[in-house]
Amino acid sequence: MKITKICCIGAGYVGGPTMAVIAQKCPEIKVTVVDINAQRIADWNDDNLDNLPIYEPGLKEVVAEARGRNLFFSTDIEQAIDESEMIFMSVNTPTKTYGKGKGMAADLKFIELSARQIAKVAKSDKIVVEKSTLPVRTAQAIKSILDNTGTGVKFQILSNPEFLAEGTAIKDLHFADRVLIGGEQSPEGQEAMDALTDIYAHWLPRERILQTNVWSSELSKLTANAFLAQRISSINAMSEICEMTGADVDEVAHAIGTDSRIGSKFLKTSVGFGGSCFQKDILNLVYIARSLNLLAVADYWEQVIILNDHQKKRFADKIIATLYNTVTDKKIAFFGWAFKKDTNDTRESAAIYVADLLIEDHARIAAYDPKVSKERMYSDLNYLETRNESENAEYLTVFTDPYEAARDAHAIAVLTEWDEFKTYDWQKIFDAMVKPAFVFDGRNILDAKALRQIGFKYYGIGK
Repeated sequence: MKITKICCIGAGYVGGPTMAVIAQKCPEIKVTVVDINAQRIADWNDDNLDNLPIYEPGLKEVVAEARGRNLFFSTDIEQAIDESEMIFMSVNTPTKTYGKGKGMAADLKFIELSARQIAKVAKSDKIVVEKSTLPVRTAQAIKSILDNTGTGVKFQILSNPEFLAEGTAIKDLHFADRVLIGGEQSPEGQEAMDALTDIYAHWLPRERILQTNVWSSELSKLTANAFLAQRISSINAMSEICEMTGADVDEVAHAIGTDSRIGSKFLKTSVGFGGSCFQKDILNLVYIARSLNLLAVADYWEQVIILNDHQKKRFADKIIATLYNTVTDKKIAFFGWAFKKDTNDTRESAAIYVADLLIEDHARIAAYDPKVSKERMYSDLNYLETRNESENAEYLTVFTDPYEAARDAHAIAVLTEWDEFKTYDWQKIFDAMVKPAFVFDGRNILDAKALRQIGFKYYGIGK
């Protein structure tokens, strides 16, 4: 089966970059990305590539190459579904905030709405690809909806989870460790899996494209994120012991990372992990385990989240305790708001929660991030519903200049590991701050010795 037209429902952090790379590498395939958010589509179509809705290194170059040739962005979802042979579902699957499974289960309403829209529009056989991170056996629900349309159209459901890290998504797509494709164990399912395999084989060696059954594919995505997050929580747990004993967490991480059985990746201590996947996927795993009455399994994975929340609270408590047990009306400059460098994504960012905890103690937050907008920062704080919007506006001020953010501040808290923070004139920053001037390095990226020589009271994590 040769695919000539692809549609992707969802123009977000996964759908946009993934489809852009497929279009770049498969110029003979027409790729249309659709979304109900007209502004988002307009941003993807903006002549100024700096205005793309997603900041990702290398993305604008890929879009520039393929857009208008065989990559299109549109709000006409029905037309794109109708003409495509393969449809990717890349819609949001947030953690439920209501009803059964609240706070843990994935909210699948957007997936079901997309499936029903496909069922309503499709007049010819389609391959439907799950690209969103989904609970195990979601494909069965999608297949049930599609197979009961009464139109006679046949659908094959594939699971093709993404393994992208924000900030390196284009590199991860171009040089993927593996691509996972799960399908029905039947001749028709095999044909569908082979069709998707052929697309990725345009630029990846076939031995890196793994085929499994649907359920193994769905569970592998949750498992991969759970294992990565568990490593971060493990080293963060050790960071607290290091601080109490005089050990250095970076030295400990290096020592264990040289063990080939452990490896060095994801052993960087920090104020805590964020992003759209780790917390959501682990909570989803916890919910699935509890639903299956696997209580010990559920408790084990939930502890990864508990430790991550503890790390954020511990960081905020350290700031308060060090600033003489009161931050009332003290200016705390936040360097970084995104959950990691090289992205403008703030979902589950540690900065949001640390700011919220400090504002509870009436600290005044002066925030700077090179890629996150003022509107996004206020929206993030307001989403927590800890206090009303006017109070958040009173206690949070957003700056476009880091030196102004730090002027007259009592302390600086580094929340994102942006490389530019290491290049600042820290003497100039020190001279403009209230003394004693404190730096709380939540990412351990700054030169502690140099800052102390300038006169800063420097505190890293796990040191």
